[in-house]
Amino acid sequence: MTRLALIAHDEEKPEMIDLVRTYEDLLATFDLVGTGTTGQRITDETSLTVERKKSGPVGGDLMIGAETAENRLDGVIFLRDPLTAQPHEPDISALLRICDVHDTPLATTRSSAEFLLQGLARRTTE
Repeated sequence: MTRLALIAHDEEKPEMIDLVRTYEDLLATFDLVGTGTTGQRITDETSLTVERKKSGPVGGDLMIGAETAENRLDGVIFLRDPLTAQPHEPDISALLRICDVHDTPLATTRSSAEFLLQGLARRTTE
């Protein structure tokens, strides 16, 4: 089964919810994992189930990085706020590096997330 990680900075959480609602039928066929707050919001506001790691500020992003290092993820969507991210929010640099090392696609914007989801959908139907 396709396994996808979902992370969003505070200001991007509404965009993540909108993205997830748009692709809810597809995402229902995936095994989803997310950081604590993002995963909780998705679970509360959709019909999807998300395996929740710790919140980003206390290591959830690193837990997702560990899954990437173990080749347990098919992709990561990390909607980040490059202009007003707060110091307590997860930093993307370590996650970006581990995704690059393991050739795991990482999307950081709505547009790139949609391309990632379309690619994963195409892969699951082949």
